[in-house]
Amino acid sequence: MNIILLGPPGAGKGTQARHLVETRNMVQLSTGDMLREAKDSGSEMGKIVADVMARGALVTDEIVIGLIREKLADKASHGGFIFDGFPRTLAQADALGELIAAEGQSLDAVIEMRVDDEALVDRITARSTCAGCGEVYNDNTKPVPSDGVCTSCGKKTEFKRRADDNAESLKTRLMAYYKQTSPLIGYYYAKEMLSNVDGLGEIEEVQNSIAAVLDA
Repeated sequence: MNIILLGPPGAGKGTQARHLVETRNMVQLSTGDMLREAKDSGSEMGKIVADVMARGALVTDEIVIGLIREKLADKASHGGFIFDGFPRTLAQADALGELIAAEGQSLDAVIEMRVDDEALVDRITARSTCAGCGEVYNDNTKPVPSDGVCTSCGKKTEFKRRADDNAESLKTRLMAYYKQTSPLIGYYYAKEMLSNVDGLGEIEEVQNSIAAVLDA
C-alpha cells in the first residue's frame, strides 16, 4: 500500500508516519531524508545531489523523482511507501503518478490532515523534539521529562526547539503551504483518492482515523 500524507507544518505527519512504519512495516519517504541519504551515499545520483546542494541551487523535480524511482525499484519486503513532503505541486503529482504506474504499483490513498490554523500555532510554538530520535513534546500536553530522559528512545538527551517555531514564522509557512497544496486537494479529490482526518485530535485518535481510511 502506497499513500500520501498531506498537511501543513506541525499537523503531525511525521508522528503518524513513524507509527505506520512501526505498525504496518511501511517505508517513509521524506524528501529531506532522501536528499541527505543520497548526498552521503556516493552513488551517481548522490554525486548529483551533493553538487546541487553544495552550489546552494534548488533540487529539481527530476532529481527527487529519480530518488523515488530508486526507492520504488527496491523490492525489499515492506508494507508500502508513505510519501511525506512530496508532491507539493500539480506537476510533481503528475510525475509521481506516472512513476508509480511505470513501476507496476499503485497509489492507494491520499490523506489530508486538516487543522485549525490558530490551534496549530498554539501547538507548534509550545513544541520541542528529542535531539536523538525526533520524538515530539509539547509544553501543555506532553512536557519534556523532568529527568531529561526521552520516553521514546530512553536516552538522556537534549530537547530542541526549531528557530522558526514562532507565531510569525509559522503563519508565513502556513500561507506558503496552502498556496502550494490547495491545487493538490482538488487534484486528488477529483481522482476520488482524497480522505480527511482531524490532525489536531489526540495522537491515538488520529492514528485510528488514518487506520480507518487504510482499512476501508
